[in-house]
Amino acid sequence: MTDGVPPPVQAVPPLVLEAIALTLPSTAGPVNILRGVGLTVGAGERVAVIGPSGSGKSSLIAVGAGLEEPTGGTVRLFGQDLAKLDEDGRARLRRGRAALVFQAFHLLPNMTAEENVATPLEIAGVRGAGATARDWLGRVGLSGRLTHYPHQLSGGEQQRVALARALAARPALLFADEPTGNLDSATAASVANLMFDLVAEVGAALVMVTHDPALAARADRIVRMADGRIAA
Repeated sequence: MTDGVPPPVQAVPPLVLEAIALTLPSTAGPVNILRGVGLTVGAGERVAVIGPSGSGKSSLIAVGAGLEEPTGGTVRLFGQDLAKLDEDGRARLRRGRAALVFQAFHLLPNMTAEENVATPLEIAGVRGAGATARDWLGRVGLSGRLTHYPHQLSGGEQQRVALARALAARPALLFADEPTGNLDSATAASVANLMFDLVAEVGAALVMVTHDPALAARADRIVRMADGRIAA
């Protein structure tokens, strides 16, 4: 404290990885996927993770989001040590605070676009989930596709639904694993613009895996991975 003024409160980083190791079994013996990875993502920071296939990029996201348990090290999501939580506890911690977007969209095929966005909001106890879903689908340019099922939508439209679903709860952290990887170049650019605009609007941090150098260049920081490690 200086001159009676308390120091500013330091925000807890949404994601901290400390000495993360991940070893998975295979027919040829154990495979070291991650080898002592350390990474801190600050509030609102946009981080691009790049590297060759097999370097551990997607595994880093899976571990950071609590979808995969590391074999060593510590993962702190919103200040919580994930090792102290069971699967249900990790899901509760993510709910409404951390969201994921994947290359393969992962929309529920038996639900309309509106239902795909509204259902997670309903599970999280958000009032007016349907209205919020319609609003967010409008934000991504899909007001005319509310009642369409995934198979009736193009790849770009499906990824827009996935973005709306991920961001409708205004999470503090978005994990995006090759979010434009299944799209043609023009559609990919459009979806990328939308993602960055919406992430900025909600104030979310972003951890994005990508092979696209132009997309990575839009992040605040680029992290390069090789052989399960963050390269110097």
